[in-house]
Amino acid sequence: MTTAQRRAAQRKAERQPGAPAPAAKRAPATPKTATPKPAKAARAAKPRRERASGGRMGWLDRAVRSTLLFVARWTWLVGSRIALGVALVVAVSVGWYYFALPAASDLLDGRERGSVTLIDEAGEVFAWRGDQFGGALRAGEMSPHLVHGVVAAEDRRYYSHFGIDPLGLARAMAVNIRAGGLVQGGSTLTQQTAKNVFLTNERSLERKLKELPMALAMELKYTKEEILSIYLNRVYLGAGAYGFEAAAQRYFGKSAREVNPAEAAMLAGLLKAPSRYAPTNDLGAAQNRATVIVGLMEEQDYLTEAEAEYARAHPAELSQAASDRAGGAFADWVMEAGPAWLTRDTTEDVRIRTTFDRRAQLAAEAAVRSVFEENVKEGSDAQAAVVVMTPDGAVRAIVGGRNPTGLGGQFNRATQALRQTGSAFKPVVFAAALEAGASPNDIVRDEPITIKGWTPSNYNDERFGRMTLTQALARSVNTIAVRTAVETGLPKVRQMAADMGMTAELAPGPAIALGTSEATLLDMTGVYATIAHGGLKTEPWGIRSVTLRGENTPLMTHAPDDRGPRAMSAQTARRLTGMMEEVIRSGTGRRAQLDGREAAGKTGTTQAARDAWFIGFTADYVVGVWMGYDDNTPLTGVTGGGLPAEIWRRAMLGLHEGMPLRELDSERPSGASDAPSGERIASGNGGSRRNGARDVVESGLGAVGSFIAGVVDSLSSGGGGGGRSRDSGAESWNKNPNADR
Repeated sequence: MTTAQRRAAQRKAERQPGAPAPAAKRAPATPKTATPKPAKAARAAKPRRERASGGRMGWLDRAVRSTLLFVARWTWLVGSRIALGVALVVAVSVGWYYFALPAASDLLDGRERGSVTLIDEAGEVFAWRGDQFGGALRAGEMSPHLVHGVVAAEDRRYYSHFGIDPLGLARAMAVNIRAGGLVQGGSTLTQQTAKNVFLTNERSLERKLKELPMALAMELKYTKEEILSIYLNRVYLGAGAYGFEAAAQRYFGKSAREVNPAEAAMLAGLLKAPSRYAPTNDLGAAQNRATVIVGLMEEQDYLTEAEAEYARAHPAELSQAASDRAGGAFADWVMEAGPAWLTRDTTEDVRIRTTFDRRAQLAAEAAVRSVFEENVKEGSDAQAAVVVMTPDGAVRAIVGGRNPTGLGGQFNRATQALRQTGSAFKPVVFAAALEAGASPNDIVRDEPITIKGWTPSNYNDERFGRMTLTQALARSVNTIAVRTAVETGLPKVRQMAADMGMTAELAPGPAIALGTSEATLLDMTGVYATIAHGGLKTEPWGIRSVTLRGENTPLMTHAPDDRGPRAMSAQTARRLTGMMEEVIRSGTGRRAQLDGREAAGKTGTTQAARDAWFIGFTADYVVGVWMGYDDNTPLTGVTGGGLPAEIWRRAMLGLHEGMPLRELDSERPSGASDAPSGERIASGNGGSRRNGARDVVESGLGAVGSFIAGVVDSLSSGGGGGGRSRDSGAESWNKNPNADR
């Protein structure tokens, strides 16, 4: 439509009835002048500036808003897809774990090896080895106090969350931020169970990412009680115990069904740091930790105020077996001596009935402790070991060293250390001589002997002249021991040593008569048990029976056999016993006298006093004592007739407390001391008096011979009696003419 046509249409419309009045005609234009033009320009310029400013602000606002919308839109698009991907991965992982998880009952015992429970002569448990598992108990079968203590300490919202506790995680994060480090974890019991059963303790993002879907899957697969049952049976609680049933048995000697609130709190407290809070390691720390758990149980209404106060006032105490901590060295020996497939490498739970006697163990430990406290310089590194057995070879106690922990795993000086035996070997020499036809009353002469350039000497280079074999053994005369061994025949001496139970290889040459060969204290005590057992070969043993847990029929049993091979005739054993009684009556072992009880024994001290021994027996017990340094440092002023004999005496007195007197099966040599071996003889200043029977044995010389022997005695009796020096690592006694070398 043209401009003319539009105007015509407009005029026509205006002529229509009811049409609005036409607008007034525009006034004629004012003639243009120079004045109004600036005003019009000013009026027009101002709105244009305002419009220009408003336009610029709107553009910036739109740009920022567009950018934010763009970022938000892409964040949503990317984030939602990532979240969807993560959710899909979690869902797939949860589903995979759900179908892969075994039945809950299959997860209660996850140990890779079995356990060994050792039972003493009285039928009481005294030691544990391996991974202890007390048997599967479901959470509902355990003491409610135990379940409540674990939940209160580890996961108070356990019964309300779905395997992951966001509130717990937030609380842990806040605590860690305030502390400036990782001091608290937010893992639930379900997560801990997943970690203990399927994962490792490594702190890493990878492990955490695996733990979360696994916990969710466990919550879907198992009930809360099943998850808690798995946890309570699998967690490590110190001292080799896995699960709360094993820990309750280990520490309190009772089932987890029976623990009271204080005991439950102590067990629950172990979860934080099993080794640190193990009551066998630090009872005080364990009790303090238990007090914290009692407070949590009270706070969460698992205990009333009165119950909590009672638990705090009566903290849990260890069982007698756990508190005694006795028998660690004995248990280690049994584990080494027994068949590996039933001890060290067992995959089953084994119960071993042993010959261990807790009372004997405590007596031996007390003897070592008291002698070192009274006679040895504080801080000394000197060591001692003790073996206690009965004449049939049944080992009753082993002290593997000073300050035994009772927990085992230490170096056992009684069973592992090979040391030269010194004169403690001489009974083997005289046993061979007696078997070859010699008599305890045979007269021999102490005189120099040289064999292929080697000349043995006596202690302090003494000379004793004529004497019987009995006196030669009592005074531990080296020259006569060597001469006797050579005349009997060194092969016979070696054979006798093997027949009596020495297992280590003997040193070459005639010096074996002086104990240059090495042996363990256990072997040597077994050698003396052969004599005490009437000449029957006696090998140390400690296992009576082995039974698998849950079964009644033993897999193996052991009992002493009085029909075993003989190392020597019964007559030789009786005669040798009589000769060894004289060692304690009047010889180098007088310090070992037992106040009226018959005893026989022998001292032993090696070259430079690196080892000191005393081994002897009564009708009831055979006890061996060794003393020395682990690095072979010589002892200062100590011989077998000194501190080892005193340890032996104190141990024997403790062992025989309350027992009736019994005579030894012995044949007393003619000319022996008139004093019973059990009666202590006044021995001038601590035991340096010369043997009063010395004159009697010079029977073939008459009065002159007795006079000469007396003169010799007086000339060689230099040195007074005992005394104690605190300047050395061990007790220092003045030289004793009868001291053993």
